[in-house]
Amino acid sequence: MGERAAANSDEAVAQEFWRDLRRNTQARIGLGRTGDALPTTEVLALRAAHAAARDAVHVPLDVDIFAEQIASMGLGDPVTVTSMAADRSEYLRRPDLGRQPADLSAIENHGADIGFVLADGLSPRALTDHGAGLLAALAGELTDRYTLAPPVIATQARVALGDHIAEAMGVRTVLVIIGERPGLSVADSLGIYLTHAPRPGRADAERNCISNIHPPDGLTYADAARVVAGLVAGARKLGRSGVDLKDTSRIDALTGSETRTITPREAPTP
Repeated sequence: MGERAAANSDEAVAQEFWRDLRRNTQARIGLGRTGDALPTTEVLALRAAHAAARDAVHVPLDVDIFAEQIASMGLGDPVTVTSMAADRSEYLRRPDLGRQPADLSAIENHGADIGFVLADGLSPRALTDHGAGLLAALAGELTDRYTLAPPVIATQARVALGDHIAEAMGVRTVLVIIGERPGLSVADSLGIYLTHAPRPGRADAERNCISNIHPPDGLTYADAARVVAGLVAGARKLGRSGVDLKDTSRIDALTGSETRTITPREAPTP
């Protein structure tokens, strides 16, 4: 075999190796090269992904259209609130303002078991693309077991704003559905932050997070809802959420056992 043929064979093996890996990740790996640079198609794809991520952060949520979608789900007319950040620019520069409410007087105290806060976060696009579908899956999983308060839509919102909203709603557990920080692989990913017995001042260690929700490439709505249902049940049994509450749904799926919570005392010794 000549040197050129051997080189072509090695290149074919390398390309097949990287193709197999790319099937299992959205990361930019094995992109190849043209001389000392990336191929033009990959450079253009990177620029397009960067532009999509920037747009996801800066383009505001169309509240009127989104509120109509949520109202049509039959969970009650949504109330819209905003943080103390006046616009997207101030929201990005002042995270502290995104955690404080401007006015919560429109929220009624329903005393329900669970409250939903639909927050734009760092990707309003994620809420537009996936918010209604995810809320429908959560309601379908939870409505037979718990009372649900009408949803609240929050703009210029950080996660901790949900604690103030939940206190005004009088709910036992709050689920903050929020747009996650966009990356160069995903610009429309949602996260759910669960806080049991919410009140202003709760620390991040007192919450549970289910992230990377963006079907078809990320976690599906149904899978996220099942995890949430297990965590809600565990939080009510344990009396708190956060680092003491563990999701065991993957283990349970393999063993056929029921989802339960693991407290530090129960955790296996390393």
